[in-house]
Amino acid sequence: MSAGPASAEIRPDGSGPGAVLPRHIAIIMDGNGRWAKARGLPRAAGHRQGAEAARKVLRAAGEAGVECLTLYAFSSENWRRPKAEVNDLMGLLGFYIRKELDALHREGVRLKIIGDHRAFPPDVAAMVDQAVERTAGNSRMTLAVALNYGARKELAEAARGLARRVAAGEIEAEAIDEQLIDSSLDTAGLPPLDLLIRTSGEKRLSNFLLWQSAYAELMFVHTLWPDFDGAALRAAIADYGARERRYGGL
Repeated sequence: MSAGPASAEIRPDGSGPGAVLPRHIAIIMDGNGRWAKARGLPRAAGHRQGAEAARKVLRAAGEAGVECLTLYAFSSENWRRPKAEVNDLMGLLGFYIRKELDALHREGVRLKIIGDHRAFPPDVAAMVDQAVERTAGNSRMTLAVALNYGARKELAEAARGLARRVAAGEIEAEAIDEQLIDSSLDTAGLPPLDLLIRTSGEKRLSNFLLWQSAYAELMFVHTLWPDFDGAALRAAIADYGARERRYGGL
């Protein structure tokens, strides 16, 4: 990933004037619990509806021509939630993979995981590995899912890795620059992050893609994640296209 401009001039929805399409969109999927509470439903129902929203948004992103969609599915802080809710999330992840993997593969979507999913139950971690392996050759678009992910942990691990390379004599300390750090992160090889969306009205990054967001456009919407859909994504893309990105210049 690089920090400079990288968007392509194409039509985001196939109609109207050409617009700048973000190559890489990331979403903090927030509001499942509040969506369920407002309807008198258990939190698990909100998570299930949130998974359906993810399916709709992935489809819309693919139709728009987005190269990469990154979803914040389970943070390293989510382990603090009640055990029953964590178990529900693990079960939902397994269900989603079983239900959607064939469609993802058929539609040319490559699955990539950022974070440490091997901390999950062995059967879930193995299922994730199998899904990644099966879709590895796909190139239409990339779905990056953040599982047991925290940006500070990611940066610390990158720093430790570079320190080990210096100690081993592989590189000089003076050779460590932004590009080398970039290539040491979980997102190495993905397009630069252009647009980061957070749903539910909260206005913080919550330890998500801190390095990668340096030049990203940030968008905070009040819609709860289960109500976010393809139309909402297209509106976000249109908003992005209307923004002027200067990268510190005039």
